[in-house]
Amino acid sequence: MLRRDFLYGLSASLGSAAFTAMLADANQDTTGQSHQRQPHFPDAKAKHCIFLYMEGGPSHIDTFDPKPTLNRLHLKKFQRQGEQQSAMSGGTRYYVESPFKFRRVGQAGIPMSQPWQHLPKVADDLCFYRGCQVESVNHPTANYHVNTGNRFGGDPSIGAWVNYGLGSPNKDLPGFIVLPELAYPQGGSANWSNGYLPTSLQGTPLRPKGSPILDIAPPDGVTRQHQRENLDFLQQLNERHASLHPSHEDLKARMMNYELAFRMQMQVPEVLNIDDESEQTLRDYGVGVQPTDNFARRCLLARKLVEKGVRFVQVYASTWDSHDYLAKAHGALIPAVDRPIAALIADLKQRGLLEETLIVWMGEFGRTPDNGVRGGGLAYGRDHNPNAMTIWMAGGGVKAGHVIGATDEIGGEAVECVHHIRDFHVTLLRLLGLDDNRLTYYHAGRFKQLSQFGGQVIDELIA
Repeated sequence: MLRRDFLYGLSASLGSAAFTAMLADANQDTTGQSHQRQPHFPDAKAKHCIFLYMEGGPSHIDTFDPKPTLNRLHLKKFQRQGEQQSAMSGGTRYYVESPFKFRRVGQAGIPMSQPWQHLPKVADDLCFYRGCQVESVNHPTANYHVNTGNRFGGDPSIGAWVNYGLGSPNKDLPGFIVLPELAYPQGGSANWSNGYLPTSLQGTPLRPKGSPILDIAPPDGVTRQHQRENLDFLQQLNERHASLHPSHEDLKARMMNYELAFRMQMQVPEVLNIDDESEQTLRDYGVGVQPTDNFARRCLLARKLVEKGVRFVQVYASTWDSHDYLAKAHGALIPAVDRPIAALIADLKQRGLLEETLIVWMGEFGRTPDNGVRGGGLAYGRDHNPNAMTIWMAGGGVKAGHVIGATDEIGGEAVECVHHIRDFHVTLLRLLGLDDNRLTYYHAGRFKQLSQFGGQVIDELIA
């Protein structure tokens, strides 16, 4: 076996997941408060977060931010010199109108493009924000910026910070779980890294195919009773050895790890099994039918994980990078996530969980109102745009049924309620009851925080 294969198997195994969660135990305050910590702001409504990440950069202009001016400018060419947005953004450009019709939905009359057929049913639960700006136009660095606050990676992810601040209410499951697609997003697992925080706080990715965690089931012929008897015998031997070596902390940790892995074998299969859901629930999410099945299963799993107390769940949907053939690309991507997302919101609301669950929908940046002439021809798509994007949130104390901020008449730049991504990070923490300036960790000679050096809460987004 190659060393890289061994390390890969180790990182995806039950033992690794158990060890990660066990380390979380060791890093909690020994106050008898279980795994949970008190938030900085007790009035915060959100206790969990489901982060729906549309990797690749969805187009705000073709989803939730209509720009009729582009209908008049469609195919009009102009020259742009320099790398104002990215290396691909110079030279001959042409404006591109949206291939989709828009209509206003919900009591608030929120604009949505035609491919969204199910999300309009929950439009009044959504809060749209059009004023966010980022810095990077390259996918890996932009992903790092959104997920960790640092364009260059290596820092803790949002989920790690949230679990550091609040702890986990379920000692038998990781507090931060990631549901990626078959291929990881650009930038890889550093998008859910613990960075310089304790390793217990890193995201635990569940494999989208096959067993979500390797070795989750006992070997053939080994029953739960056999496992229990073996663990009890091993416990006796370890306790005898520990009495002779009271300072041997590694042995104590190993004993805890065995027990936690045993408990996870009981709980994880139950949580990850969606067969016990009603036929109506499976149908609402779009399980078992195309194009929704893949994302639907992960959205349904996100709800089950939140029910079990998992603090932060991140669900990825990739390939939103529509430089060309926008109508075909976004026309297929939106229906794949539309029905599952609407069902997730309705399901949480019906179960009384939406108010305490913050849902965030976003990508790493927005798209340009124009495209470049490449290969001598025109293909109706859009390039990367760090200056304008749409984020929406639901539940968790956000101002539902509102559109906050605005972009200019062609969607090229945010012009109202404009804030850097660090301010959005600070606001997300505030909704979960955390103060970015108090949620710090001493590393490399100074106290560090998610925002890097502080930020401003976007009060307009909070109910």
